[in-house]
Amino acid sequence: MQNLTKNPILLAYIFGAILALLLLQLITVKLLRRLGKNPKYILDKEDMKNITKPIFIIFIAIAIRVKTFHSLLGFEELTYTLSKISTISIIFSFTWLLIIGLKIAKRKIIKNYDVHAVDNYRARKLYTQFNILERIIMFVIIIIGVSIALMSFESIREIGLTIFTSAGVAGIIVGLSAQKMIASILAGIQIAIAQPIKIDDVVIVESEWGRIEEITLTYVVVNIWDKRRLIVPTSYFIEKPFQNWTKKSADLLGTIYLYTDYRVSFEALRTELERVLKTTNLWDGVNQNIQVTDSKPTCVEIRAMVSAQDASTLWDLRVFVREKLITFLQENYPESIVRTRVVMENNIEESNNL
Repeated sequence: MQNLTKNPILLAYIFGAILALLLLQLITVKLLRRLGKNPKYILDKEDMKNITKPIFIIFIAIAIRVKTFHSLLGFEELTYTLSKISTISIIFSFTWLLIIGLKIAKRKIIKNYDVHAVDNYRARKLYTQFNILERIIMFVIIIIGVSIALMSFESIREIGLTIFTSAGVAGIIVGLSAQKMIASILAGIQIAIAQPIKIDDVVIVESEWGRIEEITLTYVVVNIWDKRRLIVPTSYFIEKPFQNWTKKSADLLGTIYLYTDYRVSFEALRTELERVLKTTNLWDGVNQNIQVTDSKPTCVEIRAMVSAQDASTLWDLRVFVREKLITFLQENYPESIVRTRVVMENNIEESNNL
């Protein structure tokens, strides 16, 4: 290696290259930050900060690749190694940059939709699709990046071809062993496209009531009403029947059953139901009705039908209405509460004969 202190031209070249690299990085950062401050651009300051990291690595990798610097520094024997390091660094940086861009695009699109709103059907639909597709695309990007990096080495490329050509039987065995996992992954992709379930859907799975909390390629997390978590493979929602209460919309109809005596006043119950619903904001103001759905030897079955904006509100509304109607019967029509009758007849003639 040449003595840098004795060669001012070489020293000037090196310092010039370093200065040019730093200046290029500084201009890039300033430009991206200025764009981040402008509200008409989709990238904010934090996004710009994340993007500059892989860009800086790309600049460094390009500088390492320049053969002129190898000659000036006396690194000719390391040219091949430095070129490979530069290639891998560029591939790694572009892969990193694509993943950052994917995350930014997902966050910016989802930000325009409120998942916690009452009418959040479209928001949940997009959130579910992006959640699953993001994982698929990231997996594909990483696989492609690793493949391109490995293909840059002749020896590894030959080893890879040998493995592929000699692993027929092993591949069949592994494929048969992993068919359940592959089925789950394909089911995850199918859920992202067909969407039988979405994030925050209210479902009945394995006789459990809960909300879809997380959807991955291989499993789904259902948040049960009592805070338990039910982990279900994605293939379950393709192969088995289940209830989805919010497939198209969140509003639902609910029923409250009362069992009363035959002497109950149906019109009084209808009037009381209407009065009770007007006193609470749980009712959405759409549906309400009282119907006699069955008559049994000991009682009459009465069904009160109400509606609410979502499943949680409907549950609270049904509990509230049931309590108020029972209290109404207790206070105003106690004789209409179900009871068992025993009729005892005193047969005078049979008594005299005895």
